Amino acid sequence: MSKSLDNINEQAIEDVINKLQNFEETVVKKEESDIEPEELNEEQTKSEEQENLVLFSDLGLDEDVLRAIKDLGFETPSPIQERSIGPLLDGHDILGQAQTGTGKTAAFGLPLLSRVDRKATHTQILILAPTRELAIQVAEACQSFAKYIPHFNVLPIYGGASYEVQVKALNKGAQVVVGTPGRVMDMIKRGKLKLDKLSSLVLDEADEMLRMGFIEDVEWIIEQCPEDRQIALFSATMPDVIKRVAKQYLNSPIEVKIASKTTTATTVRQRYWLVSGLHKIDALTRLLEVEPYDALIIFTRTKTEAEELTNRLLARGHSCEALHGDIPQKIREKTIERLKNGQLDVLVATDVAARGLDVDRITHVVNYDIPYDPESYVHRIGRTGRAGRTGDAILFVSPKDRRMLRLIEHTTKQPIEPMKMPTNQDINKHRVMEFKKKLLASLADDDLGQYQELIAEILAEGTVDAVDLCAALAKMVKGGEPLFIDESQPEPKQSSIEELGGSRRDKAKKVPSSEPVPLKDFPDIKMERYRVAVGYKDGVKPGQIVGAIANEGDIESQYIGNIDIYETFATVDLPEGMPADTMDILKKARVCGRALEIRKYYADRPSFGGREGRRNRERFDDNSSKERRNHPVRREGERSNSKKSNASHDNGSQKRSRNKKNSLGRGVPFNF
Repeated sequence: MSKSLDNINEQAIEDVINKLQNFEETVVKKEESDIEPEELNEEQTKSEEQENLVLFSDLGLDEDVLRAIKDLGFETPSPIQERSIGPLLDGHDILGQAQTGTGKTAAFGLPLLSRVDRKATHTQILILAPTRELAIQVAEACQSFAKYIPHFNVLPIYGGASYEVQVKALNKGAQVVVGTPGRVMDMIKRGKLKLDKLSSLVLDEADEMLRMGFIEDVEWIIEQCPEDRQIALFSATMPDVIKRVAKQYLNSPIEVKIASKTTTATTVRQRYWLVSGLHKIDALTRLLEVEPYDALIIFTRTKTEAEELTNRLLARGHSCEALHGDIPQKIREKTIERLKNGQLDVLVATDVAARGLDVDRITHVVNYDIPYDPESYVHRIGRTGRAGRTGDAILFVSPKDRRMLRLIEHTTKQPIEPMKMPTNQDINKHRVMEFKKKLLASLADDDLGQYQELIAEILAEGTVDAVDLCAALAKMVKGGEPLFIDESQPEPKQSSIEELGGSRRDKAKKVPSSEPVPLKDFPDIKMERYRVAVGYKDGVKPGQIVGAIANEGDIESQYIGNIDIYETFATVDLPEGMPADTMDILKKARVCGRALEIRKYYADRPSFGGREGRRNRERFDDNSSKERRNHPVRREGERSNSKKSNASHDNGSQKRSRNKKNSLGRGVPFNF
């Protein structure tokens, strides 16, 4: 009985060994083998990913546009780009839903620019954006996409900037106009922006335009466009009003909704480092020196950045290789093979290289550049912590990436904890430990006889101390490179997103000061602090407040000062002496579905009782006649019969008082 069991066990062991050998051959030769069904499915999935990999060159874009994309270093389209470019090239209307930061600008910009009539100079594409900042950003992106299109012009138009300059540029001809709804309306009404030959209209961040009260203005602009125009509407969310606009004005739109893949392995520890006070390359060098990794992948956004980072790491003594779409397939396979067998420990890669990459040795993933969307982040960090193993994911975050960090946390439903960058002392301790290991490891070498005889002779002479001799040998081994970092050098800042902007809860409890912060660029302009009736509970962001004040009040954003957001309200610093009619307009302006109800802010609202109270009441009055008399800008042609607009502001609509003359000559940023 026992003998038969032994035979069975031997046979079972032999079968297992054969299967393991077959599996190793499969990894090396990439041939089919007898592996477990679960592993076979994973391999099939990886091969399908490789086969289904779509490049920008596969989407039918114009050759000049493709050249520009290549210069920018982009290889593969994001999901929203892949699904939108084809329909827009074919002339279809698009209703796209995707989060901010997923590449929507390229999703509509690349195909529409590919269709531009190069011989014509009239406006062919109109892009509406909720804020001037976004309008400028979109215009710059379009200019970079069209760098090889001859005689191409793109023009951003927005409130607060000179009408004359924008009108002059429109008269010269701009195939693409990017603007905020208020200024676009004005230009159309003045007859300066003609839409009779418009071919495409883009509504970017439509839900933001709704929150800022522009939706009726947007509808008015749509009605001025030709009936056969193409419309692309993009929005992060789809409120009922946006759905109604889409249903009313879009012609059989193709709906593109990008659902993020949010599954991340629980075995992966996720951390972020806030880029502050230390260059990213210096921070990365510290991590590579101290983090206990076996193999590590560093992700960049573009292949150009991958090459540059690889060269910089090589110059700092780190052995690494780049992996991106421009590298021939055979070389890429050899690089991955070296990573698998331990000949290479650090790989600098783009997202295209991550598809289907499965190397057991990878213990760390570093997001040197934050990805465009949460789905890419999930895919990146999925290269570690596979098959139940543990892994580490590190994300470099700049202050401007805070929103994307929170979006990644929200969509993955997992917190990403702040990490501490190794200090100078940490690095020195680590270097001592590593140097000791190398020295002790060399003692195990059998071939030390010749050196032992030489050292014995030197010590026998009695002129050299044994410790001094060992120190000299150790220094010689280091080759002149210092063993320690100078600990007197400045340490990297250790901060988190919450510390950078202040905790929402702490800020909500804090009583804000009534003292305004001077403008950096215009310190001589006296500022006042105002209160607006929107806060954290309304989901407001600083950009929305800036957009509403700039577009509604016709105030240049450079004169909009410090903004602090609290639970039920926010404070904003504006130049002293706001005219009453501007105040009236801003009171009715809407952000996040609420009227701003702007008024001057005082930290301690004064008592209005008695004689002192009457003085305080006069000081607290927003429209104090004394302040208007002392306003440093004389109002040219002030209307004796001040005609207040009877415009309805239902559903967030504000018809603006635009018959104003620009009076910036004395340095005060209000238009009259």
